[in-house]
Amino acid sequence: MEFRPLASGYCFLEAPRVAGEYVWFTDLLLGGVYRLSPDGTVDHFLKDRHHIGGLAVNHDGRIVCGGPGGLVWLDPATGSSGTIIDSIDGAPLTGVNDFIADGKGGLYFGTLSKGADYSQEPQLTRLFHIDAERRVRKLNEGLKFSNGIGLSPDGKRLYHNESLLGVFVYDVLPDGNLANKALFNARDDGDGLAVDAEGGVWIAHFNTAELARYHPSGDLDRSWLLPHKVVSSVCFGGPDWRDMYVTTAGDHGIESLFSGELPPREAALFHARSDIPGVPVGVTRFSLPA
Repeated sequence: MEFRPLASGYCFLEAPRVAGEYVWFTDLLLGGVYRLSPDGTVDHFLKDRHHIGGLAVNHDGRIVCGGPGGLVWLDPATGSSGTIIDSIDGAPLTGVNDFIADGKGGLYFGTLSKGADYSQEPQLTRLFHIDAERRVRKLNEGLKFSNGIGLSPDGKRLYHNESLLGVFVYDVLPDGNLANKALFNARDDGDGLAVDAEGGVWIAHFNTAELARYHPSGDLDRSWLLPHKVVSSVCFGGPDWRDMYVTTAGDHGIESLFSGELPPREAALFHARSDIPGVPVGVTRFSLPA
């Protein structure tokens, strides 16, 4: 595959997601949510919200965003926004990192350690599910840094990247709970991930400039080198789900999370055409204020 840059000059890009003709992405360090139009125009929303590691599309065209404090929504038509969830069972939610729509109107999501305050000692994270009625249930806890999440084509397996530890796979039970956690891949530098129609798992690796595809067995199929050391996330989109979008964080993105200083603006959004289509990602069905 040939990866072509679509947008550049950022610090730490994350959370690519396709909605119609638009490609959405975020910058953890510069802040906000960005919308790339087919003509190359980039619009910037939620400029003061940092560390948004996950995006989803709601059924009404609004965008669901993660970040410190919980889940929020954005209406790109008006620029207005609001809260979807900021607590669980009365306890404040430190933050939401990556997530994936469950195909039934809800989300599987992981939490942010210490609300993305990397100056503090890391905190073990948790994995949750929220349905369209905003009912939340805990699926697992005591996890390493929660990152990419994906579902197999039949929806019976959930892949979850615990950065600094490895990628794990769970069985999805008929009631939506998870069982039989097993190590899928032992590489500890995985970030975002996506699943294709053949069950292959595509993982963005943040320490080796790689985007890699793994067989459902966990064995490496093939990999591609991108221009930047930190490859942060990947998604499929387009009418045939063969358009692939990959975000990077340049060569210094990871270090900058801990130093508190902005890295060089090397990060970029890339596009390629895949020979294998991705698993179509559903929309959420949250009822949001008019």
